[in-house]
Amino acid sequence: MTPDPERPFESVDEFDWIERCLTPLAQGAPEALGLLDDAAVIPTRPGFDLVISKDALVEGVHFLASDPLDEVARKLLRVNLSDLAAKGAEPYGYFLAAAWPARHRWAARAAFVRGLADDQNHFGLKLFGGDTVSTPGPFTASLTILGWVPQGRMVPRGGAITADVVLVSGAIGDGCLGLEAAQGGLSGLTEADRTFLISRYRRPHPRTSLAALLRIHAHAAADISDGLIADAGRIATASSHQIDLDLDLMPLSDPAARWLALQADPRAARLRLAAGGDDYEIICTAPAAEVSVFIAAAAALGVSLTPIGHVGPGRGVVVRDQGAVLAIERAGYRHA
Repeated sequence: MTPDPERPFESVDEFDWIERCLTPLAQGAPEALGLLDDAAVIPTRPGFDLVISKDALVEGVHFLASDPLDEVARKLLRVNLSDLAAKGAEPYGYFLAAAWPARHRWAARAAFVRGLADDQNHFGLKLFGGDTVSTPGPFTASLTILGWVPQGRMVPRGGAITADVVLVSGAIGDGCLGLEAAQGGLSGLTEADRTFLISRYRRPHPRTSLAALLRIHAHAAADISDGLIADAGRIATASSHQIDLDLDLMPLSDPAARWLALQADPRAARLRLAAGGDDYEIICTAPAAEVSVFIAAAAALGVSLTPIGHVGPGRGVVVRDQGAVLAIERAGYRHA
């Protein structure tokens, strides 16, 4: 019998919750041991390396308290999938930890599970285990994701070399604009544009389809979670090189371009988009001789790649806009 959706969760046994809601997410995977144990068993895969990444979402920091919990679940999976994609890895499975406030009753938790179920099926994942606890604080969920990459072929942050071209996937800036729209801002845009941007903030598109191409063409890669400039800086630091970015080449969605057209200072606005974060696109570097093939192959998969800079000797990131070098006060989101 399904519990009353408004039933206080304290009255539900933890193991009943696991059996009813989480065990179906394991989909019978032998690694999960039916979610009846405190561990999972991950088999080796000859010729492959296991890639492991972890991200957490905290209410009020990474999503709004008003965001639907099924969308929060989707975002949690997708931000982790974005990390795998940047490493050239194929998704395999995940572990989940969730800390639930008392106000989230059965219906809220069931909505979260529905979001996980829909997206894990879409991306070919299974739940292998984890933990669920109560908290007096905000809702917090953490996910550890596993993926496979052919042995020795993971794409690092630290592989960029002089004369590489810097490319980004998709469009930049939708995430930060979507957050502002979700908070009631961007009144100058149409409702359709605001809805699009909110969707991009709540439900990013991890570029998992690029994984194999990154292994072929990219020397270095990262996902853009904290902002284009900040994540370019991480590649520059790891590679001990300088990355030059041209913000006037930065790809924008149509709604973001319409927002930009309304701004009194386009240069400052482009800088804001480049430092905003929450885009979960890929930034990578590749040899100039391979760029056209790389772009065409990505386009065949339905993903745009745009050259926006180059790698050279030196350190750090230099940001230009229509030739002018910009002073960078804030490169992106900073974690505590």
